[in-house]
Amino acid sequence: MDSSRGSRSEGSNPRVLIETELGEIELEIYRDRAPVTAANFLRYVKENRFRGATFYRTVTPDNQPHNDVKIEVIQGGLGEDPEGLALPPIEHETTDRTCVLHKDGTISMARSAPGTAASEVFICIGDQPELDFGGKRNPDGQGFAAFGRVANGMEVVREIHAQPADGQYLNPPVKITGVSMSVE
Repeated sequence: MDSSRGSRSEGSNPRVLIETELGEIELEIYRDRAPVTAANFLRYVKENRFRGATFYRTVTPDNQPHNDVKIEVIQGGLGEDPEGLALPPIEHETTDRTCVLHKDGTISMARSAPGTAASEVFICIGDQPELDFGGKRNPDGQGFAAFGRVANGMEVVREIHAQPADGQYLNPPVKITGVSMSVE
């Protein structure tokens, strides 16, 4: 197994199934390597806090003209959270601590400053080293908190990434119809 993805067998990590109107995405969550971030995400899942969530953002090389460092991701979550489902922000777990790097299919927390991540997640399309600790995508150099990977469904992730968008915002957003612990 790729060392950036963990040395434990895939069966030892919890799995989460994200059902979208375009298909299913199954995630493997690295609870042991990114305990704070994984626990936060799993709490959202277990407490059904992602109801009404969408994938609403697609970042492609063509829609970030003012960024010197280009990335490719899809982003989703509660967005502006009109229902008040968001939990308080969590401690920032850097990739130099967790060793979970932003590779193709990695799921990570969106944030502005360190310690502001709550409900918004993104999935990498291709390897995105500039999102790791020391990367240049965020000026503070702290990177983003990666906490798992897509185990199945990267074709759905890529389909979401290719949907029509106004700038970086999907038009329309892709509805998330369910998020649950995966039963194997």
